[in-house]
Amino acid sequence: MTARTKMGGQRPARTSANPTMNRYETTNRLKDCEMYYGFRTPWAPLLIIFSIVFAVLSLAHAAHALEVPPLKGYVNDYANMISKPAQSKLEAELKAFERTDSTQLVILTIPSLEGETIEEFSIRVAEAWKIGQKGKDNGIVFLVSAKEKRIRIEVGRGLEGRLTDLTAGRIIDLVVKPRFKRGDFSGGFVAGVSALIDATKGEFKAEEAKPARKGRSLSPIFTLLLFAGIGLLFLGSFSRLVGGIAGAIGLPGIAFLTIGPSLITLILLGLLGSAMGIFLPLLFSGGGHGRGGTFLPGGGFFGTGGGGNFDSGGGFGGGGGDFGGGGASGDW
Repeated sequence: MTARTKMGGQRPARTSANPTMNRYETTNRLKDCEMYYGFRTPWAPLLIIFSIVFAVLSLAHAAHALEVPPLKGYVNDYANMISKPAQSKLEAELKAFERTDSTQLVILTIPSLEGETIEEFSIRVAEAWKIGQKGKDNGIVFLVSAKEKRIRIEVGRGLEGRLTDLTAGRIIDLVVKPRFKRGDFSGGFVAGVSALIDATKGEFKAEEAKPARKGRSLSPIFTLLLFAGIGLLFLGSFSRLVGGIAGAIGLPGIAFLTIGPSLITLILLGLLGSAMGIFLPLLFSGGGHGRGGTFLPGGGFFGTGGGGNFDSGGGFGGGGGDFGGGGASGDW
C-alpha cells in the first residue's frame, strides 16, 4: 500500500506548485517597493510608530489644551492688564462701534498660553465665541498673553479685505507695541482699538513715520528649514536611515532651543524632519521615480473650546461670525 493510499488518497496541499518562484516574486516585489518609495519595507514599522506617536501626542495636547474662557463682554481682562477707567471707556467705544457699523471687536487678555501658540489659541477663541455677524463675518479678536508677551489680532473673513494682515501687523508694531514696552497697557489697548476701528473704515494711518527697516531677515521657521534641509540632504546622501533619524530628532530639537514652539509644532517638525531626511536625497539624486517628498499639514490641532453660547449676565455674545486665520501676531 502506497503512502498516498494510507493517507486516504490525498496529498498535503501546497501553497504553490513552485516555491522558488514565490520566493523570487516576493523578492521582486520588495525591490519594486524600494525603487518606487525610496526605502525598504523595514521602514514601514518606523513610519507606523511615528504615526502612532503623533496621534497619541496630538490627543494628549488636545486634552490639556488651554480652555477658552467665557465671553463676558467687549473687554475680557483675565490677566488684569487694563485699568477700570480704560475698561469702561473701551466697553462704551466698542458697543457704539458695533451699533453703528455692525462690526464686533472684543478684547481678551490671558495670564499665559500654557505652551500653546497664540495663533492656535486665538482661532479657537474666535471659533468658540463666534465674534461678528453671521453672513458678514465681521469680527475681530484682540488677544494678549501676559506671560509670553504675545499679541494677536484675529480678523474675520468678511474684514480681511479692509483689515489686511499687513495693516494688522502695522497696528501691532506701530501703535500697540511701543506703549506695551513702556508698561502702558491700558493706553496700548485704547490706542490699538482706535486704530482697528479706523482700519475697518479705511482711515488708519501710522502715528509716526515708519522707521527705515533694515533688511528684514527670513522668518525663524523658514531659516531653520533651509539649514536643516541642507544638513539632512548631506546626511541622507550617505544613508536615508541616518537622515530620517537625524531629521526626526534634530529639527524639533533645534526649534525647541531657538524658537520655543508648542508641542504640536514640535511633533510636526519631527515628522517633517524625518521625511526631509528620507526624501530630499531622492529628489536631488533623481530617485524614487520623481515621487520624493511628502506634504505634512502645517496647521495646529484646534479644539472646539466649548461652543459659542456664553451667559455674561448682560446677554452679550457672538453673532455667528466665521474666521479663516487672517490677522497678525507680534510681541513686545
